[in-house]
Amino acid sequence: MKVFNTMTLTKEEFIPMHTNEINMYVCGPTVYNYIHIGNARSAIAFDTIRRYFEYKGYQVNYVSNFTDIDDKMINTARAENITVPELADKFIAAYFEDTKPLNVRPATVQPRATDNIPEIIVFVQDLVDKGYAYESAGDVYYRASKFDDYGALAHQDVAEMEHNAAGRLDDAEMDRKEDPMDFAVWKASKTDDEISWESPWGQGRPGWHIECSVMATKYLGNHFDIHGGGIDLAFPHHTNEIAQSEAKTGETFVNKWLHNGFVTVGDEEEKMSKSLGNFTTVHDLLQEIDDPMVLRFFMATTQYRRPIAFSEKNMTQAARNLERIRTGYRNLKFRLADANPGQNAETDAKVADLVAKYVEAMDDDFNVQNALAAVYGLVELANIYAEQTAVQSETVTNILNQIETLMGVFGVDGFAQEEEADTDIQALIDERDAARANRDFARSDEIRDELSAQGVILEDTPQGTRWHKA
Repeated sequence: MKVFNTMTLTKEEFIPMHTNEINMYVCGPTVYNYIHIGNARSAIAFDTIRRYFEYKGYQVNYVSNFTDIDDKMINTARAENITVPELADKFIAAYFEDTKPLNVRPATVQPRATDNIPEIIVFVQDLVDKGYAYESAGDVYYRASKFDDYGALAHQDVAEMEHNAAGRLDDAEMDRKEDPMDFAVWKASKTDDEISWESPWGQGRPGWHIECSVMATKYLGNHFDIHGGGIDLAFPHHTNEIAQSEAKTGETFVNKWLHNGFVTVGDEEEKMSKSLGNFTTVHDLLQEIDDPMVLRFFMATTQYRRPIAFSEKNMTQAARNLERIRTGYRNLKFRLADANPGQNAETDAKVADLVAKYVEAMDDDFNVQNALAAVYGLVELANIYAEQTAVQSETVTNILNQIETLMGVFGVDGFAQEEEADTDIQALIDERDAARANRDFARSDEIRDELSAQGVILEDTPQGTRWHKA
């Protein structure tokens, strides 16, 4: 199996540090607002990666944090006249409410930064003791230049980064820092009403970058398999995590760095972000779409490193493609009622070949597009087999189970659910069957139209009339 490591910009063989176990950390949202679909893209991408590892038989220790203290949190809480913890509670609950319909499974651990303040203070003190950090007017800064290969993950020229950093600083911050590239690991309180904690450097709060270093190493150890997040986090966030963590522990922080691409919008395919004001929240979108699985399918079936162009046109196409898969599944499932015992060896061999192609694609840096082609192959096989005069139950079940399982890796489920029993619908179908048998086609058409108005689709097959909701 190979994954693309952002640190080396190459696909590398992936071998977990521990047999049958994978430790993975993914940066979660800052909980001052509802998540937008760019945030959801990262959650879905790494949930899909986690599911594939589990499909391969690994136990995945998956940690994804909530940033519940930073400037945005403080400013938003003030604007809403509530406390920072109240704001965090509100939007952490909203995160779970919005990601559940998208089938994003909760992480093994989802820590909050504010629950780890003692560990953060100890971590910062250790950096100070080692000479990697220094106190200045109540702030504590990390000496970026002291860390060898600082910025390696970003693949940027250090001199250029230093120039850009200097351009973003005001005179007061320049005076507090030894070097423009230095970054805060602890921030002094600016006002008396600002949420803060007592520390060796006075009242203050942690910097953003230090939070993830502490939570990652606390739950996964000093050295673990995979760290993930959006590509925009490679610098400065993940770059600074590496510098902090390796300076403290003296160990390699992470073996493989995986980053998902942006969600883009508009004709210019501009990155979606809250700072640009061009975002759509998942909370709002879920009120507008009939089937959340379409959004999950749309995002999970684009290779995680590629950008996703979010548009009504692309969502409509995703809905059509998902319905194509569901229809093929239903067509074959209907044949279980008249299937003979046994199996069809030739068809089962084709199933095995398609599953092998799926695994081959996913083993190549989670190439979901090629993996989806194998699923479409299963659906085509399902449709062909469903048209056979006689079918074997074990083969029918095999095809159905593989479609369910492989789509489950993408996080798209519900295939095995039966249509809700509805005696009124069935009574009308029975009446229509009788009308057709008596060549009363006018009444047959009336019943079809009546059911269609209720959102019920009828399909006349050689094995009888079947129905499903539109």
